[in-house]
Amino acid sequence: MMRVCFTIFAIAMMLNAQAQPASKTVKIKVVETSDVHGHFFPWDFMEGRPIKGSLTRANSYIKRQREKYGDHLLLIDNGDILQGQPCVYWSNYVMPEDENLAASVINYMGYDAETVGNHDVEPGHKVYDKWIREVRCPMLGANIVKEGKKYSEAHPNSIYDGLKPYSVHYIDGVKICIIGMLTPAIPNWLNKSIWKGMEFEEMTQCAKKWVKYIKDYERPDLIFGLFHSGLNEGIKTKEYEENGTESVAREVPGFDVIFFGHDHQVHNEWITNKEGNKVLCIDPSCYVSNVAVADIELTYKNGHLINNKDIKGEIVSVLDEEIDQQMISHFQSKIDDVKEYVNRRIGRFENPVYSREGFFGNSAFTDLIHNLQMKISGAEISFNAPLSFNSVISAGDVTQADMFKLYRFENLMFVLRMTGEEIRKHLEYSYDMWTNTMTSPEDHALRLNEYTRGDQQRTGFQYYTFNFDSACGIDYEVDLTKPDGQKVRILRMSNGQPFDEHRWYKVVMNSYRANGGGELLTLGAGIPKDSLESRVIWNTDMDQRHYLTEEIRRQGTVNPQPNSNWKFVPEEWAKPALERDRILLFGK
Repeated sequence: MMRVCFTIFAIAMMLNAQAQPASKTVKIKVVETSDVHGHFFPWDFMEGRPIKGSLTRANSYIKRQREKYGDHLLLIDNGDILQGQPCVYWSNYVMPEDENLAASVINYMGYDAETVGNHDVEPGHKVYDKWIREVRCPMLGANIVKEGKKYSEAHPNSIYDGLKPYSVHYIDGVKICIIGMLTPAIPNWLNKSIWKGMEFEEMTQCAKKWVKYIKDYERPDLIFGLFHSGLNEGIKTKEYEENGTESVAREVPGFDVIFFGHDHQVHNEWITNKEGNKVLCIDPSCYVSNVAVADIELTYKNGHLINNKDIKGEIVSVLDEEIDQQMISHFQSKIDDVKEYVNRRIGRFENPVYSREGFFGNSAFTDLIHNLQMKISGAEISFNAPLSFNSVISAGDVTQADMFKLYRFENLMFVLRMTGEEIRKHLEYSYDMWTNTMTSPEDHALRLNEYTRGDQQRTGFQYYTFNFDSACGIDYEVDLTKPDGQKVRILRMSNGQPFDEHRWYKVVMNSYRANGGGELLTLGAGIPKDSLESRVIWNTDMDQRHYLTEEIRRQGTVNPQPNSNWKFVPEEWAKPALERDRILLFGK
């Protein structure tokens, strides 16, 4: 009997070996989008004009690749899709009962995996919980764990509801696992009420757990990372790095490719891990100007992988792709609804306002927000930074679209208690990032960096411009000849009363700043992060743009003017230097 069984087994093995080809090569193409920020369609709903970067152009490229690669193509997205253009705000808040437009687009394009970004968390539980349920592909977030599970062993049940730590994909016998992670810096930017029930693990330790788990239980041929976290800059604390992709690539052997985003920069580079193996790390930047592409070729002999995984990375521009008219037709009714919404009249401006003016001193654009914040909140002092590099709202009728140019993000409005000394130190930290220390009249007035011109967030500055806070409610000077930490001299309250560094003041700002965003309150003003919540004395329930819109609607006609409550000195150096820097940034 045993001889018969052995003979049958041997025959079966022989037939199986004859059925299997001696060797085969599998070619796989992976296409990543990231930081889409609502750029679904070839139309800027804020500016009322066509734009190049959009998923409708990317989809033409993707369709062409699908014709060539068929089911050997994986399409993945790296998050930050729920904020940016008015079409997502309209879907998130104006028509929340419909399927979220971001989910509809992801489903229509047939994405295979999606990672959560920080701007997907910011709209709040009602928005992102619903969006997660509506997206049909796996939603990934290995380090987004249920509150209280932060230090648990790697296990899918510890992950926030609706998310998965990784997804599994099969292509012609090749098994692929994709691990998704989000930057753990969320608590530095968003009030806890927004992410209640979640905790965010440090990325490197989280990756070590899940790579081991996947190797032990899944035994895949390829492991990809899909990280909404930049390469290596940003916030760094004892607990975590905001942009931890490079650290994970170096410290966690096992990844073949890490697709990443968040930093709005193009990357296509190989990083050597601690075992001496190279990992492709690739990032397409933002607003669908590009897609990141990995071409992978694997050769098998008798069912065993025999080569070293031929992997090539490429950043592909999609700006010159044809618009996918089928996609436009599918979403035309939604596009029309959004256009009707953004064209609604809010009020009237007697003068135009320009966001660029805020970099060079008092500006009607920045001060309009300051003044509205003060009026709405009843605060004594206001902090505000430029959120757009070069937006213009013309004189005349102001529409809902203009309000997205006036205030880009869905931040809440907060009032905090701060001492006069903390206010000054906060501003010192801001202007140290914003301005240079001039040692001669020929120096730059602003802290510029030619290598960031293509960076969508720094745009030629050394640091992020959304952290360049100015103040309203106080009169002050910024001396560009003084060293860092000694530039700001507060003269008085703008109502003529003395300013007292030992007195407590009510200060209005956005929720990003109030929660520690940019570290102006923590590293600048010196307020411990864990005490910021105790400083809050008032906040709005809805986003700041909503209240600015309502106040302009109430006033009807607004005459925006600069407050002229602060200036750069000495003026004989500052004025010509600022003009030179203006030309460098914006041309003549």
